[in-house]
Amino acid sequence: MSVRRTLAAIVLVLCFAIGAAAAEEVKIKHGGLTLNARLTMADGKALKDGVVLMVHGTLAHNAMDTIQNLTDVLAERGLNTLAINLSLGIDDRHGMYDCAVAHRHKHLDALDEIGAWMGWLDSKGAGPVVLFGHSRGGNQAARFAAEVGHGLLKRLVLMAPATGGGDGGFEKRHGFPLAGVLAKAEAMVKAGRGAEIMAKAGLLYCPGVDVTAASFVAYYRPDPRRDTSVVLKKIKVPVLVIAGGKDTVVPDVAEKVKPQADGKRLRLATVDDADHFFLDLYAEDVADLMEEFLSAGS
Repeated sequence: MSVRRTLAAIVLVLCFAIGAAAAEEVKIKHGGLTLNARLTMADGKALKDGVVLMVHGTLAHNAMDTIQNLTDVLAERGLNTLAINLSLGIDDRHGMYDCAVAHRHKHLDALDEIGAWMGWLDSKGAGPVVLFGHSRGGNQAARFAAEVGHGLLKRLVLMAPATGGGDGGFEKRHGFPLAGVLAKAEAMVKAGRGAEIMAKAGLLYCPGVDVTAASFVAYYRPDPRRDTSVVLKKIKVPVLVIAGGKDTVVPDVAEKVKPQADGKRLRLATVDDADHFFLDLYAEDVADLMEEFLSAGS
């Protein structure tokens, strides 16, 4: 292990043992639900100094190791973070989504919720915002930047962003073909029955679960924009895409992004030995890349 990695390991241990920064849970109301997030302030910093707004991946949460580790490392480097929990239709949601709960959420619900947190930061006098997204959250963050935007949004960091525009291995995971279920869901939505439950249709990582027709369509209707590399063309702020060299979940990030990467508006970096979750000391590599990106001119 290199000296830098040894020192990084010591820093991480100390962070977990004594806490590297002040963190608090904040809550807002949005769409009839309570949304929550973890605000971590770096030592000596204020909101006016800027914030990294962090979006987690599929059915996950803001305390997962991928997000928590990176939050701690960024705080050590003087960066404030706001790690949000997407509601997924659940009031004041914490932890992984419970697959047994009927699924009524939609992929693009995240855009409204990111916008709500941007509004909260604006109301608190926050400085420039770096929007960060991991995995599916990377696609959602990219969609927000491309299709919604906000005056505070100055840069975008996408770590292992989703590139799948197909069925995501639906039949292998759920045991039956996607086409028939999707056709039924589309017909229900067209008939104004999108809020009705399709019993045991399955969704994402949750086989055999109940899901509304509208939710099913939102995740499986063909849409090229679920491939983040397609969305990048429409983003105006500088973007950093970080790929994991041993990522088996979205292994084609670098391949798809490289043709667009010009080293200025769009930067691509690969952490050679990292998998999809960039755990442990790979958070340090991500932080290195983010520091370099944030210090560069627009």
